[in-house]
Formats: sequence, structure tokens, C-alpha cells
Amino acid sequence: RKHKEYLFNCVATYYKDPLVLDHGKGQYLCDVDGKQYLDFLGGIVTISVGHANEKVTSKIKAQIDRLQHASTLFPSEPIVALAEKMAQIAPGKLQKSYFTNSGSEANEVAVLTARMHTGNYDILALRHGYSGHTQLAKSLTGLGTWRKAGIVPFGIIHAPGPYCYRCPYGLSYPSCDLHCAKDVEEVIKTSTGGVVAGLLAETIQGLGGVVVPPPGYFKIVANIVRNYGGLFISDEVQTGFGRTGKRWFGIEHWEVEPDMMTCAKGMANGVPIGCTITRQEIADSYKGLTISTFGGNPVTSVAAKATIDLIEEDRLMDNAETTGKRFREGLDALEEKHASIGDVRGMGLMLGVELVKDRKTKEPASDLANKVLERARSNGLVIGKGGLYANVLRMSPPLNIPASDIDQAVSILDKSLEEAAKG
Repeated sequence: RKHKEYLFNCVATYYKDPLVLDHGKGQYLCDVDGKQYLDFLGGIVTISVGHANEKVTSKIKAQIDRLQHASTLFPSEPIVALAEKMAQIAPGKLQKSYFTNSGSEANEVAVLTARMHTGNYDILALRHGYSGHTQLAKSLTGLGTWRKAGIVPFGIIHAPGPYCYRCPYGLSYPSCDLHCAKDVEEVIKTSTGGVVAGLLAETIQGLGGVVVPPPGYFKIVANIVRNYGGLFISDEVQTGFGRTGKRWFGIEHWEVEPDMMTCAKGMANGVPIGCTITRQEIADSYKGLTISTFGGNPVTSVAAKATIDLIEEDRLMDNAETTGKRFREGLDALEEKHASIGDVRGMGLMLGVELVKDRKTKEPASDLANKVLERARSNGLVIGKGGLYANVLRMSPPLNIPASDIDQAVSILDKSLEEAAKG
């Protein structure tokens, strides 16, 4: 009642009867009534190493007692240590970081920097993409339900997204010859002045429904954008830090070195942070003075460094690969069993299940997705949903999730799908 009374109505919550959480530990959440849930949403792809991980929280507590805040006007050891670590793990020559409070801000910094560096203004984004809640980030977003924001900034052009299951051209991979990627050039020729500042794209479109671009897509797109004077900006807000398995960042699976990268969410295991990282000559193009009052806060920096160190030391990107494969196999088996599953997709421990009313027509089953979410909650599993039609089940458990919990989640999903189908 108080949530409705004192918070903006646009602050959405899941479930008919909202789930009020009290505490969490590892892969588990507990509500105020003491019921325990297996968490396969992870605060929307944010809890990388488990709730209240002692190796992270102990360092946070120690830093709070030492220095909690100073602003970017004063250099500190934590912000420098984090920036150095980012330079070590980022692909290619990405070396200089700008820290903020969220992925929305990180994307704003990336767009501003690209415009300053290139001298061009137009920015390309992809349909079905999500870039954040600020005005510029909303204008980059390619989902109508998340764009209701009044005045939208100029200079944002959307290209068709690489959504193979619902190909906007009616083609199929690989016979399509990656038409969606090549069409970016046509978009530049027809919808811009012939030059662009860059393209900002999620490696995997999370809120858009865990849409995974086909192999070779980003190589073509990056080359096209660069040929027209722009920078390729890889949005790793959800796909960074081992989430996609084997590698630190999602774009590395496509063997492309971005000109700039944005990060947030899982970077600090739930502590608010954003990061824009790029090459030195691009970073040096940022004109004028700037501060980020809370960006690179000592406590936040320590949390991020501790999270990244733990992922590295325990090789959690490898666990994301192996357990993600097991999870995918389990979901593929559910697809064979349940006619309502139209597509299973994702990488590592970032997976999606698209629900449809009919596999031939692919009509979205949005109501069914809501029912599955409700049933999964009743059965002790927390998952998410996404997609333009809110018909895609989204799952992103902690990177250190054990195989036994993967099997349990698949079993609960199986049961929940059966129960939801019965009404």
C-alpha cells in the first residue's frame, strides 16, 4: 500500500501480489514471510556472484568505515585500482574509464564522447534494444513501451534489429546472408546526412527478449559504421563480466574490438555503478570539464574491483559456460515437451524462452508468460520477462550457480508451464 502511495506509479513490480523481499544469500532470496526462492533473475542480470557474498561485502564494509565519499574532484586508490583492472580485462586498446551510477549514464557518456570525437551527431541504435531510463537513453531504446517520455532528443536513428526468430525481412539464417547487418548501410544512406557519430548496440538485447545476433553480424555492422565516420559502441551492461561464458565481455564472442564499451549491472554485484571505457585518443576528445559526484565512489569502486577479482579467481566465466550449456540443454528439452515454447536462445547464463500461442504463426503468448511467472513464484523460482510483447521468460542466475540448482530450475519451469497451460 505504501509503495503505491509514495512511489511513482511507473515504478513497475512483478506479480499480481508484489513480492516483498527481506534478505538474500547466495542464489536464494527470502520474502518478509520467510519463504525462500531460487533466484534466476539476479536483480535483472546484476547479481554476479550471489547475494551477500562475503568476499565482496567484507571489502565494502571495510571501505565504508575508511572513506565513503569524496567525489571525482579527489583521486582515490579504489577508483584508480578499478580503472586499472578495467584496462586489463577490456578487449583491445580500451584503456580509459569514466565511472557513473548506472548503465543509462554510461550510455549517455558514450554518445556524448562519440559526438565530440567524430564531430558528427547522428547515432544509430537497434530496434528491440534497451539503453536506459534517462531521456537520451530512452530515445536510443527501440521498444515502444519504454519510450513514453514526451520530448525525445534528435539525432537518433533506429536500424532493424538482428531478431532471427522474428526476422523483419522474413528471411532465415544463414541463407539470409546477414541482410539485417548489411541493411545498416542503407539506413545510413537514407536516414542520415551520410555520416554518423556511431552505433550503440547491446551484444545481446536483454529487455528486448534475449535476442542474440547471428555469427558475423557485428563484424559487418562495425565496419559499415566506421566507413561512415562513426564509432562502434558495445553495450555490455547486461553481457559483461563473464555473463555470456568463457570471455569477459559478450562482444568478444563476435571477435570484434569495439571503439567504446559501456558496463553496469553485474560489474559490482548489485552496488550502483556504470562505466564507459574507450581508447585514449577517444577519451581525450571529451571537451570541457566534468564531474560525476557519485561516479567512482570509493565504496562502489571497491565493490566492483572485489566482484571482478572474484569472477577472475574462481573462473566464473568458465562456470557460466558449462552450467549455461547444461541449462540450455534443459530448456531445449522443455521446448520439445511444451508446444507453447517457440524459441530458446541466449549465451552462457543469460537465457530466454519465447512463448507463443502457435509455433506456425508465432503469435506472442503474453498472458501465458504472466501465468508462468506467477506459477514459478508459487513453486519457489524467481525469473523475469521481456520482449516487445512481454512474452519472453528471462533467466540470469549468479555466475557461481551449481549444476544442481540448474536442474531444479528446469524442473520448476516444467511444472510451472504445465500449470499455466491449464489456466
